Amino acid sequence: MASTDIVYEQVHFRHDPKWSVRLRAAEGGGLLLCVACAIEMMETEEMASVRKCFALSSISGILKSSAGALRELFRQDHRVTLHFITTLLGMLQTEENPVTVEKVDQVLVQLLLEFQNELPFHFVLDEVHKQLNGQVSVKRLLPTFNFLGNLVKTVPNVAHSFITQYVPLLDHLCSALGYPNEALKTSVVHVWLQLMQTSGDAGMQYLPVATRDRLCTLLLQTFSNASSAQLIKNCAGLLWQLVKYEEAVSVLMSSSGGPLMCDANEDILTNNSQALMQDQEQQPADHSLLPLLLKKLLLSGDEMLQVTSAKCIAAILVHSPTQYCALCIKADLPRFLFDRLASSSSEMLLWSIYSCLVLLTEEPLFFSQCHSVYGIESLVRSLKEALQLSNLEAPKQGFLLLTEILQRQPPGVHLFPSASGFVSVSEAVKAGISSSCLLVAAQAVKAATALFRLNHQSRPVQYQELEELVEAITSRFPELILTSPSHRRSMGNKQSSDSSSQTFRSKGFLLQALICFQAACRLAEECASEPALTKNPFTAPYKHSGAQDPLESVCQCLLRCCDSVWIPTVLRTCDGPPSAQILESLYSILCSQFVLLPSLMPQFAKKLVSSGFYRLAVEHKALLCAGNRNPNLNATCCGFLQKLSMCLLFQSDPPCGSSHDFEEVETLLQCNLSSLCCHLSDWPSLLCEYQEPRAAQYCLVMMLYLALKQGDRLLPDQAVFSSVVVLLQSVQEQGDCVLPRSVLRSALYLLAVTQDRSPSLDGAHLNCVSKALSSCQSFASLYSHHPALLHFIWRYPELAQKFGALVLELWLAKKSQTGARQDLAGVQESNVNTGSQTHQQEQNEEPDWETSELLALMEKYPNVMLTLLDMVVRGEAPVAEHVLHVLKVVLLGQREFATDLCTSLRPALLQALQWISVDNVANGPGQRHAAAAASSLPVVLKLLCLTQASDPPSPSIYSNMEGVCFKLLYHVSSIAGMLKPTNTESLLPAFNFLQCCLSLSPAHSSDRAVSMLLSNGGLMDQLETVVSSSSSSSSSPPPPSCPPLALLCCSHLLLSSLITLQRVHSTQVHKSVIWSLDTAVHRLFCQKRNTDNLLLVSYLRMLQALLDADLASPVVCLSTGSGLVGPRPLEPEDGALYPLGSTGAQCLLITLSGLLMQKHELLLRTSVNCLSSLLGFLKRKNPDLAKQAVCQPWSQFLLYCNFSPGEKCLLHPALLRLITLLLQYGSTAVLWEPDLLRVIDTVERSGIKELNHEAARALRLLLAQIQSSVPLPTEDHKLRVRKLMESLGPQRSAENCSVSNVLYP
Repeated sequence: MASTDIVYEQVHFRHDPKWSVRLRAAEGGGLLLCVACAIEMMETEEMASVRKCFALSSISGILKSSAGALRELFRQDHRVTLHFITTLLGMLQTEENPVTVEKVDQVLVQLLLEFQNELPFHFVLDEVHKQLNGQVSVKRLLPTFNFLGNLVKTVPNVAHSFITQYVPLLDHLCSALGYPNEALKTSVVHVWLQLMQTSGDAGMQYLPVATRDRLCTLLLQTFSNASSAQLIKNCAGLLWQLVKYEEAVSVLMSSSGGPLMCDANEDILTNNSQALMQDQEQQPADHSLLPLLLKKLLLSGDEMLQVTSAKCIAAILVHSPTQYCALCIKADLPRFLFDRLASSSSEMLLWSIYSCLVLLTEEPLFFSQCHSVYGIESLVRSLKEALQLSNLEAPKQGFLLLTEILQRQPPGVHLFPSASGFVSVSEAVKAGISSSCLLVAAQAVKAATALFRLNHQSRPVQYQELEELVEAITSRFPELILTSPSHRRSMGNKQSSDSSSQTFRSKGFLLQALICFQAACRLAEECASEPALTKNPFTAPYKHSGAQDPLESVCQCLLRCCDSVWIPTVLRTCDGPPSAQILESLYSILCSQFVLLPSLMPQFAKKLVSSGFYRLAVEHKALLCAGNRNPNLNATCCGFLQKLSMCLLFQSDPPCGSSHDFEEVETLLQCNLSSLCCHLSDWPSLLCEYQEPRAAQYCLVMMLYLALKQGDRLLPDQAVFSSVVVLLQSVQEQGDCVLPRSVLRSALYLLAVTQDRSPSLDGAHLNCVSKALSSCQSFASLYSHHPALLHFIWRYPELAQKFGALVLELWLAKKSQTGARQDLAGVQESNVNTGSQTHQQEQNEEPDWETSELLALMEKYPNVMLTLLDMVVRGEAPVAEHVLHVLKVVLLGQREFATDLCTSLRPALLQALQWISVDNVANGPGQRHAAAAASSLPVVLKLLCLTQASDPPSPSIYSNMEGVCFKLLYHVSSIAGMLKPTNTESLLPAFNFLQCCLSLSPAHSSDRAVSMLLSNGGLMDQLETVVSSSSSSSSSPPPPSCPPLALLCCSHLLLSSLITLQRVHSTQVHKSVIWSLDTAVHRLFCQKRNTDNLLLVSYLRMLQALLDADLASPVVCLSTGSGLVGPRPLEPEDGALYPLGSTGAQCLLITLSGLLMQKHELLLRTSVNCLSSLLGFLKRKNPDLAKQAVCQPWSQFLLYCNFSPGEKCLLHPALLRLITLLLQYGSTAVLWEPDLLRVIDTVERSGIKELNHEAARALRLLLAQIQSSVPLPTEDHKLRVRKLMESLGPQRSAENCSVSNVLYP
């Protein structure tokens, strides 16, 4: 027999072999087992414990590896199995060796587990009950309790029978808790713990009430005196099982205890145990014992115990927060929980503590005892730690706690008195918003919403943090999945389900974000209303200057995010069924923008309307608010529409009426928008139907008007046009034809803008519109600056007769305001154009849009011209000036009807001049009519000049002395002679017109014109006054008494024309004009750098005319000085050139040579012409001096400088004319080679066709001069010159009148 066999050698021979079995090697190594021997070994007291322990270990091994063989043995006789179990149960009471007892426990549990389907458990429980009843020594109970605990844990089915059928046994378990043995208590608590865990809710239901209450009381007593770690853990575990049930919680919380006998040296407690004992001593006698025990667990160093304590607190509060929160708060549990937050990073512990504190925040005592103030720093620190964990449930619960604290915190107690505290919590919230889990981010946004309260703001307010929070929320929007339902249906089932879930979470986040944005806007409004919060009082004064207002920066951030991100995101959600909550938040946010940044709202409002927000708000109201649904959304939409409408109304241009009109419109919208919950398609029928009152219809008209002004056509044009007409007619038929002024203005604008796509008004409707417009006392209050209004009024003669002149005047007045702003902006420009360049630019530049619209109106409706002419003559000066500008554009623009316009203008202008002359003579210059005539005179004269220059009259008109043009010339010259010298505004266009007539009149009729002008003494006096006041002082700048530059230039030009024509026609002169020659030469010689180019040109033209007359014209009496002719008696040279003198001639030659170096086009041409006249004068008076003048070195230098720029300048008419003059007067400075040959080569390369008329004419003169005075070296050169002459063609007659030769200063 092997030594490992389980047999009792002394008695084995007596046993029936059927109770023995030899296990195979694979099963037990060939072990021989005799059940009878095993039983007798256990019953024999003399048997060594080691032997028993070995046998039990072997049986345990067999039960693990070969339970089937053992089962077959025991099935032979059921009584043997029961006897074996009874023996083992007895050993639990009698065996002293703990190892053996442990093996007995193990075998029993294994055996019962193996035979649980065949053995009744009540047998075992009965045996245990017998043992407990007959046991005297408490020490012997411990193995039995350990066995019960292991049995219930291993065989769960035992628990139900235990609780329901063995109440006395349960009483024994309760009684055992009263023994002072901690090991026994540990075992008993373990049994209860397993019973509660295994039986669940059913076990607690069947547990007798008395037993349950007794257990709760004894558990608290045991827990309070527990010192061993295992007992504390078991008590905590059992407590967690009990607090799940409300009845047990009631008993536990109502139980109080005396002083707690707690060992201060126990290892499981932390160093804070002594503090806990002191805290317990301070509690009242009737205070609940359980909170103190829970604090004991929180102070322990075991994380599992801390988690259990937190879970127990949460379970207790869940049952009845109103009943137990106050008890827990009075027990100072929140402080202990917050302390655990500050020192833990466990996911489970954090979540449990967060859950407890969330429940505790429902009690106001939590805040009144300042627990929130105490724990906010720990909470913020733990949130930052929780966000680093993998499980995101903890931070989600943490942000829920933060939200609850921020929402429930009393306003009088600040959580963040310093900036650092607010910055810390703001950083934590921003980190939560950036979480990868959208649910965590949504909860963090809720916390941000609560943080955006005025009572939570530190001093100074941390605007930068607020702005960063808004931007952090905005940055999450691109990640949101807001797909439409059709998109989800197109996906697969699984993908569609995932997408639906993501869309649901995204919309939840979006809604919470919108609520948060509302809170941010509300906070900005509150801060703006308190001046003390707008700036940081601790900032140095010098840092305030130039820095942006932090509150304004927040407001701009809100507007920027709203405009660029929030609005597009919300509109994406509207692709499917719109959400009333989301839309309510959106419209509330939009309303806030009008309050936060009113200066930027005009542009923002225009963008909203152009983006269709009128249409959106109206349709959302109709879809979601009809039938008194969603009243909050309806109110928010109405507020948005009202603010949007009033903003657009305030910025209407011109402003829409007076302050009373604004208040009237605001009241109209405020009282009637809420009742308008209909779709846009229903608006035409609402406008056309008869209803009383009409305020709702007026609201529709106002919104149609404001939307259409920004380009949003809410309804088709034809529907708008017909509906407005029907509304006007209905109002008049009702008997009340006076509409509110703002409504009538809107109706007129709608009719005008929609007329093109609508049928014309018939007689009845036209009369209705006319009557409505006439009902308003001031048409200006109905005016809108839109071209459609011009066309609408002038489209119907009845309206044009009443309102045509008014609408034109208002149009031009608005143009005057626009022009004034443009002129003010142009003052800063330093670029100064010459007269000819300005005139050329006026001809080439495109007219502004207002003028273009008037031109289009004139082409379509000719009667507009007559009204404009009447406004020129009888209108106010600013309006008349703008009419003149319009007509100027017509005349200079070479439009098709310009010729007909000029033909119509001349008689009208003649009549106007006659009317002005009559008023001046009849009423005197001081009368009112005379003043009106004087104000319109400059405009009439300017228009006359434009007419004359734009459409020169034919020679046949001048040949008739009774022609309109000659009469115009007569009246203008007469009026010019009667004007005061200070009236430069009228003198300038008058002189300009006279000069224009003289320049454009043909030779055969100019004699009458010059004769009439020279016989006008008043005109000659005016000219003398102007030129003498200029020549009397040559200082620079000119004195105030000096006439304007343009008037002086015109006077010089007019005099030069009179001198030339008088010499041609030998006309009689009745009065001469005195002119200082030495002053003119001195100005040209010494002050040309400080003299305007146009004035230089006029001086040169005057000198040219005088030199052509040999300085002896009866029109001008020249005065000279010793500076030109020298002292008396005169030298022969000075006498021959008197009154210019040799010195004056030299000065003029030097001056002209310098001016020829200038790049000014008109000055260059005039200088060459003046040089030609000067050389002719010198040749007639002193030929030698003329020869000497052209042979001076300056001639060659002058040619060199003009040849240098390149080939383009070689063919300039002025340069060609200069070379011709030098050749004509025998200058040696011009050589065939290289000068003349270079010109010939340039002409041949560029081609004759590239030359303009003036350049071709100058080239012809040069070639003729070359052929006549220059000896050509070869025949080839002669042939080249001849071919060029032939290619120029026959010489055309020179035009003695050209518009381009007329100077317009």
